[in-house]
Amino acid sequence: MFESLTGKLGEILERLRKRAALSPADVDAALREVRVALLEADVALPVVKDFVAKTRDKAMGQDVLRSVTPGQMVIKIVHDQLVELLGGGDALSENATGVDLNAPAPVVILMVGLQGSGKTTTTAKLGLRIKQRAKKKVLMASLDTQRPAAQEQLAVLGRQAEVKTLPVVQGQPPLDIAKRAMMAARLEGYDAVLLDTAGRLTIDRALMDEVAAVRDATHPHETLLVADAMTGQDAVNLARGFDEKVGLTGIVLTRVDGDARGGAALSMRAVTGKPIKLMGAGEKLDALEPFHAQRIAGRILGMGDVVGLVEKAAETIEREDAEKLALKAQKGQFDMEDLASQLKQMRKMGGLQSMIGMLPGIGAMQKQIANARVDDNMVKRQEAIIQSMTLKERRNVKLLNASRRKRIAAGSGTSVQDVNRLVKQFEDMSRMMKQMGKLGQKGLMRHGLAGLGIGRPR
Repeated sequence: MFESLTGKLGEILERLRKRAALSPADVDAALREVRVALLEADVALPVVKDFVAKTRDKAMGQDVLRSVTPGQMVIKIVHDQLVELLGGGDALSENATGVDLNAPAPVVILMVGLQGSGKTTTTAKLGLRIKQRAKKKVLMASLDTQRPAAQEQLAVLGRQAEVKTLPVVQGQPPLDIAKRAMMAARLEGYDAVLLDTAGRLTIDRALMDEVAAVRDATHPHETLLVADAMTGQDAVNLARGFDEKVGLTGIVLTRVDGDARGGAALSMRAVTGKPIKLMGAGEKLDALEPFHAQRIAGRILGMGDVVGLVEKAAETIEREDAEKLALKAQKGQFDMEDLASQLKQMRKMGGLQSMIGMLPGIGAMQKQIANARVDDNMVKRQEAIIQSMTLKERRNVKLLNASRRKRIAAGSGTSVQDVNRLVKQFEDMSRMMKQMGKLGQKGLMRHGLAGLGIGRPR
């Protein structure tokens, strides 16, 4: 989502980092460029003005300008201001669901937003997250009687997520559906109730009256605005409108994996004062993650999010499988089937692009990555190549002569060069793993990278 902003801010701050000394004029020039970058990212003008003013006040201090590394100090100030803009201390605990469930059951969560923002899908994602993370019994109810098949859509998603949905009664108005959901939740012992309200193409009085009536009848503990990250400048008016009329407790951003410029995230938090609690990064039902201001600020400035990457790995990689793979690698038994398994795990973690975006310093390498065509399609091509091999070929790449490679390329819709490239990468990986196995832990620590032949003259 922040790719464009990351690239521009990275270039600006990199120039500051290289300066041995900074003058007030240097800081002013850099902040003017930061202002333009934020405006181009669709951040609201009042938010940009406030951000630049606060950053300038802190960056112009004598302690910064006379520092041994003034460029680094300014970068830290920009980072801290971004964290504050995105929510500062709103960070959630590691195993949090992303929402506050600390209330008497059934805890009511009201989902509001415009039509097309991904509200129904987000409701199902949140229901699954609460069920899995908090081990709570969840009931979902669709109050959307405006959009054809909206109630059925939530029912289908509920079956996929194995989260209970309120049975549909044709012709029942939204307020009555909400009351029926509350009655069912109390009688059947549900811990949480998610109410998916109807949306409109724009904010109108009928929509607000309907949502307000449901709010008054159900007394929600959380009222979450589901907003499309690609909304741009309109996101500010949207958030302000719902907050004034209904009262929000938080925001959920959807489609953050798209090409949105990121202004919505920066603007809505600053204008409403309400925390961004969750963000949807894909169509799958498990593609919902907490919004951590510190980590997002790090991603924007190209500092990466190693903690987030480790958490994703912990969620998707089975410890037993990882231990088996490590043992095979030490014995030199790593084969193409194991590589295919690793590629599959990579996709589970959100794909190559998602992982790359969490690596430190990646902002400055965006152009090189684009030129190298390192993307999720490359992973899919590699998987297709492995799948086109026979079981014997996957277990012994030495069988892959020219005619076999030609057959594999034709079967996977790739070229012989693609097959050769994958085989070469696999052989290099296998060789490195064998060397690591021979060195052992002590040997690896003693010899370092030189023990693997890295940096050794050839």
